[in-house]
Amino acid sequence: MKHPLLLLFTLVFIFEVYAQEVTIELFKDGFNNPVNLQHAGDERLFVVEQNGIIKILNPDGTINGDPFLDISSQVSCCGERGLLGLAFHPDYENNGYFFVNYTNTSGDTQVSRFSVSETDPNIANSNSELPIIDYNQPFSNHNGGCLAFGPDGYLYISSGDGGSGGDPDNHAQNLGDLLGNMLRIDIDNTDGTANYGIPPDNPFIGNPDARDEIWAYGLRNPWKFSFDLLNGDMWIGDVGQNEVEEINRAGASEAGLNYGWRCYEGSQPYNTNNCPSAGELTFPIAEYSSASGSGNCSITGGYVYRGSVYADIQGVYLFADYCSGIIGTVDQDGTVIEQGDFSNNWVSFGEDVNGELYVVDLSGGIYKISGGEILSNSEIENVSNILITPNPASNQITLQTKNALISEIKIIDVKGSILYSEKTNLVNSKQISVSRFSKGIYFLNVVTENGKRMVKKVVIQ
Repeated sequence: MKHPLLLLFTLVFIFEVYAQEVTIELFKDGFNNPVNLQHAGDERLFVVEQNGIIKILNPDGTINGDPFLDISSQVSCCGERGLLGLAFHPDYENNGYFFVNYTNTSGDTQVSRFSVSETDPNIANSNSELPIIDYNQPFSNHNGGCLAFGPDGYLYISSGDGGSGGDPDNHAQNLGDLLGNMLRIDIDNTDGTANYGIPPDNPFIGNPDARDEIWAYGLRNPWKFSFDLLNGDMWIGDVGQNEVEEINRAGASEAGLNYGWRCYEGSQPYNTNNCPSAGELTFPIAEYSSASGSGNCSITGGYVYRGSVYADIQGVYLFADYCSGIIGTVDQDGTVIEQGDFSNNWVSFGEDVNGELYVVDLSGGIYKISGGEILSNSEIENVSNILITPNPASNQITLQTKNALISEIKIIDVKGSILYSEKTNLVNSKQISVSRFSKGIYFLNVVTENGKRMVKKVVIQ
């Protein structure tokens, strides 16, 4: 990558019917070059450090004393190398499998599977490595390195073009190797010759000039990508050469797309010698300038917000730039809003088990992302059906509903931590002590008997 960057700030713009407000608050700092953040289907966050260590960050902001995994002796670091990607198996709760992407001591890419300890859920078995796929890296940069399981259950791997500048060996347009691509493999079924299989609907199966693992190609350095939790769309932040940073979006079933590098940088011609026609290429849904004087240099792709707390950023994709420190948004129509220049080196976003978002600073900080409008519209039970008294409160609140019965109650703080959780016997009134809560803003999340939600802000004074 071309290196994909806090202070509390507020960003305001118009999206749909809401005045969108995005704030960022430090959740935890003190990490050593964190480059990835994942969850394993529970409240814990797993922080990937570039030197080969994964640490567990708990909902209360504490960090476990012992690392979850330490493979630093196997990893070449740093620059654009290191332990770069982490993905937990969709059935991790039962099989304990997780996958990492790192550059080995020779500087080449290695994707491997590890297992959690059979006796301690907070420690991995460092001796359980099962090599999955590897490929050579001709230069030290543009390693890609992101991993994610798609809604189809297959493992996707982002691969950079091999490095240097301008893709001198034309890897990204060459279907015969694994560089400059989005790869898609089946890690639950092997083909007898490797520790993975090829999904039967991969687009280039049967093409003698193409690798079966390729799902899409024409990428320069897809440092981060993610899937929309709502519809399975893939969003890719692809780092530009000198002028343009690009954001690509593809539907879950769109296979075999050519995103155009080295022929185009974003939508701008770069080196079109022996290239397909523009009509055969897929151009970005959005892009922004990283030209000299812009202050920008390298996109860090993020996530589409699908959390349960904020209404104004629902369906909005968040991204950042490593050099300028901007945090930007893209709506579903591809409109880019750059929200301002800040001083942090943003290298990753993260999504917790509840769909709430975080952004990661290479210098060691994990920040929580918040919106400005509490989710309270037609997507959930009519918020007028819930009454909280008193509000603000200091000792106790009384929750009352009309036209609905309560099945579950949660109180969540601004960091996304669940401080109170209770399943009820379908009542329409409940008293809750809040005397132990610090002063501040909290969110009361109520689930009704028909599965709908109501979320209201509670102020403790």
